[in-house]
Amino acid sequence: MKKFILIFIIALFAVEFSYGQFALGVKAGYNASKLSANLDEIKSQINSGFHVGIWARIGKRFYVAPELQYTFSGAVFSNDGSISTDKWKEKITIGSLDIPVLLGFKIIHSKVITWRIELGPQASIVVNKKVENETSFIGPVTESSLSSLNWYVLGGTGIDILFFKFDFRYQYGLNQLIKDVQTVGSSTSSFDQKNQMFVLSVGIKIFGQK
Repeated sequence: MKKFILIFIIALFAVEFSYGQFALGVKAGYNASKLSANLDEIKSQINSGFHVGIWARIGKRFYVAPELQYTFSGAVFSNDGSISTDKWKEKITIGSLDIPVLLGFKIIHSKVITWRIELGPQASIVVNKKVENETSFIGPVTESSLSSLNWYVLGGTGIDILFFKFDFRYQYGLNQLIKDVQTVGSSTSSFDQKNQMFVLSVGIKIFGQK
């Protein structure tokens, strides 16, 4: 992963010095994520969230796009009582500072409209986290079970229309977001190590060329 990040940093400076074209803007949007446990009796559901941040773009047809954003996400877990009669339900909320660095290519590029594809890594630093028990019985996940640093690979496409940008991305987790926890009978349960998230966002260019 360190070598991967280093390659992207070198590419960023190479594109900047080669082309010197630069754009900066703000963005906001919707994200949907889902985590699951490896036990059939533990159920999860798709969780909705949001994100806000700033974006930059360096280069022409090929470009580097570093971003900085705050993302609100989470999960809801519950058991169905098939093994234990003590039914529980937990709501997990996570606020993270996300730093994606994407390489992009403009398939179509004109003064009015641009169609792009992008791919790259993202570091996600958890800045706040909360686990709420919605029943009288306490669930297995605690705040200490949540990882403080997570890594993702992002891929997606986007369209620019004048000074607006619209992005659709899919991000795939590379590490375990929730550590192994103790459940019924002191057995160890492993939650899905590969968090998946769909991201829709709208951005506005406030400076530079598209």
